[in-house]
Amino acid sequence: MANTLKLEIVTPDRKVLSEDVEYVGAPGIMGEFGVLPKHVPFLSALGVGNLHYKQNGKAHYVFVAGGFAEVSNDQVTILAEVAEMATEIDTDRAQKAKERAEQRAAAAKEKVDAARNQAALKRAISRINCKSSGQNAGTC
Repeated sequence: MANTLKLEIVTPDRKVLSEDVEYVGAPGIMGEFGVLPKHVPFLSALGVGNLHYKQNGKAHYVFVAGGFAEVSNDQVTILAEVAEMATEIDTDRAQKAKERAEQRAAAAKEKVDAARNQAALKRAISRINCKSSGQNAGTC
């Protein structure tokens, strides 16, 4: 496959994905970035959000939170703190986490708690959106 690149997603616990793909879009810490075959090498810190990739013309989604992305020699390596395929996401659990974070936000008194809570809320919303994106694309 001449017009593909290797995508590997790894967490401290497991290898989440290792596939040849046509495109990768990921949530960088400073905004989303996209990678096509023959991309110049670079490193980026990852934020919280949904990584998406195209394989055989179909979009697939993976929730990621934190870590790093390395692009080099037609390979994208994602070293993520957390990564879940859209098919693995428990929507009910994510919805409950979102509700808890919203309740804590309403009661938060300290800035430290507010920042931590905001991160939890963003993770929950991103998981829900990832699951929805995967279902809407018909790939999950």
